[in-house]
Amino acid sequence: MNKAELVEQIAAKVQLTKKQAEEMVDTFTEIVMSTLKNKGEVTITGFGTFLSRERAARMGVNPQNPTEKMQIPAVVVPKFKAGKALKDALK
Repeated sequence: MNKAELVEQIAAKVQLTKKQAEEMVDTFTEIVMSTLKNKGEVTITGFGTFLSRERAARMGVNPQNPTEKMQIPAVVVPKFKAGKALKDALK
């Protein structure tokens, strides 16, 4: 499912216009991104938790020259941890 299909389904289920549903989806993604950027987390009970984690710096291999080692810097990455209700629904 892509964003347009999600907007359509939300609009039909909640009886909103597609424009209103799209604004809801955009607002949700904007809030989640800004919260993660500020090292916070967003928990939706039963669904899951969006959080940001720092991946430590490490040594890696240069793909263009496999004999050469290179330092890969630390980076902050988004993570999603599924909630119990979501895990149970997929069983």
